[in-house]
Amino acid sequence: MPNVRINELDRHVGQPVTVRGWVATTRFSGKIAFVVLRDGSGYLQTVFSKREVSEATWLRVSALTQEASIAVTGDVRADARAPGGHELTASEVEILGASPEFPISPKEHGSAFLFEHRHLWLRSRRQVAIAKVRNEVVQGIRDFFYDRDFVLVDTPILTGSIGEEAGNLFSTDYFDLGKAYLAQTGQLYVEAAAAALGKVYCFGPTFRAEKSKTRRHLTEFWMVEPEVAWNDSDANMTLQEEFISAVVARVLDRRKEELKELERDTAPLERVVGPFPRISYTDAVAKLQGLGSDITWGKDLGGEDETLLAKEYDRPVFVFNYPKEVKAFYMKENPADPRTVLNNDCLAPEGYGEIIGGSQREDDHDRLHARILAQGLDPEAYRWYLDLRKYGTFVHSGFGLGLERTIAWISGIPHIREAIAFPRQIHRLYP
Repeated sequence: MPNVRINELDRHVGQPVTVRGWVATTRFSGKIAFVVLRDGSGYLQTVFSKREVSEATWLRVSALTQEASIAVTGDVRADARAPGGHELTASEVEILGASPEFPISPKEHGSAFLFEHRHLWLRSRRQVAIAKVRNEVVQGIRDFFYDRDFVLVDTPILTGSIGEEAGNLFSTDYFDLGKAYLAQTGQLYVEAAAAALGKVYCFGPTFRAEKSKTRRHLTEFWMVEPEVAWNDSDANMTLQEEFISAVVARVLDRRKEELKELERDTAPLERVVGPFPRISYTDAVAKLQGLGSDITWGKDLGGEDETLLAKEYDRPVFVFNYPKEVKAFYMKENPADPRTVLNNDCLAPEGYGEIIGGSQREDDHDRLHARILAQGLDPEAYRWYLDLRKYGTFVHSGFGLGLERTIAWISGIPHIREAIAFPRQIHRLYP
């Protein structure tokens, strides 16, 4: 008897098979029992008739509880009304792993309880749907860059040089070499790789020690960071636009059932096609002031400002050329307005805020050295980074996309913490 996954049943209609999985629900209607089974690939309704099975089998069916692992044998029948389009007329069940008093019942539970039991909550329909959307986004990211001849470069997680403020980093003692930091970006390293390979990206976990409690922040999260030789800031935004549009279109095409399970209104996602509107920081401040914000020129946009501004557009919007003083040292000074840098943020619609930060990098050695000093950083730690400007400097740009924010937006979930299997926040390190 072949062991078959649920998503393979269309190849076995009319045949006897065994399906292994976990009990999602049970329901009895007189002498008929309906057991919905899940195995990670889908959901399957299995039907037991008391008249057609042995007494021992019926007793085992009667004893099934939520999340027990079982093996069900029966004949596959096509049924358009059933989940996945198939049903199993069952003849036998084997209990592989009992599940007495599963903690997460169908009743409502608070978020604190659910995250304390995150290892079990992952089994719910909603969390399975989010996980599959995440998987699709990740694969879409990899395919987008592979198809465009980018090379994946794995950058270090432990680093001695930093891309942002030291106060936002986790530090650790590194043997006899002093302090090392958990990386909050792989950007500096992919800049070096871009000089070797032209078009590169890194994709992995990053860490921020900010004590943030907002629905948009995690302590450990994933970022994808491409870097492209010869791209200026304008070309950088064009790449971001193509990238976001492609990933969203892929999820819409391949994860319809998951988006339906999440009750996601897909109309806003269907509008995510280029060109995206672009507005300068200076114009954005003026627009925000007209909308009632108290922001003044020179201040970074906060979450409320991003939400207020993004509501004015029906798709993601670029805000570009922010003040130099609120941005990182590596961003290229804007020759048309030295108060600003050649950078951009990409704001998602529907209140999800910034999903991308990007910039043209400073390619002048002396200007970069001066910025490092001005921000109180140790030039010796950046000697290798400055070397990139000494030996064949070149115009280049890149960006970083926060994976979990993007998944939260595409999935339509209110909090970023559900967009990763085991979220790390300032108050949570378990499980």
